[in-house]
Amino acid sequence: MMKIQQKIQNTPQKELMAVLGLSRPLISDIQNGRRELTPEQEEKLTDYFTFVIDESSIRVNIPQKNSQKFKQVFLYILHQVGAKPNVGQTVLYKLLYFIDFDYYELYEAQLMGLTYIKNNYGPTPREFKTIIDEMVKQESIDIVQTKHFSHTQTKYLPVIKPDLSLLSAQELTVIDHVLARLSDYSATQLSNLSHTDTPWCLAKKKGNLEYEHVFYRNDQLSVRDYETL
Repeated sequence: MMKIQQKIQNTPQKELMAVLGLSRPLISDIQNGRRELTPEQEEKLTDYFTFVIDESSIRVNIPQKNSQKFKQVFLYILHQVGAKPNVGQTVLYKLLYFIDFDYYELYEAQLMGLTYIKNNYGPTPREFKTIIDEMVKQESIDIVQTKHFSHTQTKYLPVIKPDLSLLSAQELTVIDHVLARLSDYSATQLSNLSHTDTPWCLAKKKGNLEYEHVFYRNDQLSVRDYETL
């Protein structure tokens, strides 16, 4: 607990507000030792701090092609479903995951090619923070904190439109299918669903999810008709 408390004290309040979904006064109380973390909050922060370390040490250089593709997909998602009250950061993580892994199962090729880590709350793209920081600097998106029920939620607002010339009709079809199927799910529902997917089940904790494992999915999540092959 001592190590995590030191990290909490050295982390900007806005960042902690986004991770824990708490107001600034509550975050201030936690940083100053006036309020103890619940077991769930401690687990969230442990996941987050591990993720930040992994992101900076494992994959710093992101191929330009992958980065550009991600930016256009992300902008497209925000324009299509970003205004829905349930679509905050956690839901976006899972939508990106299912888009990437559904596409790979269907076509045996990568769409965005992001690397996903196995966190307790489901797949998390390692490159997310790095690319999002770029998009904020480029004034492509804005980040705001809103209330969703009793929790503070991180929302992303598109400032510009996606460049659809960088996305094929095949890619857009897969994206649209995932959004139609899953964008109304809550963060908890999507996390639980991702926990039943074979790539997540077979990965080691904090390890990468392997794209090849989509070919061993159960019937509920498989998107490919193997009988016609």
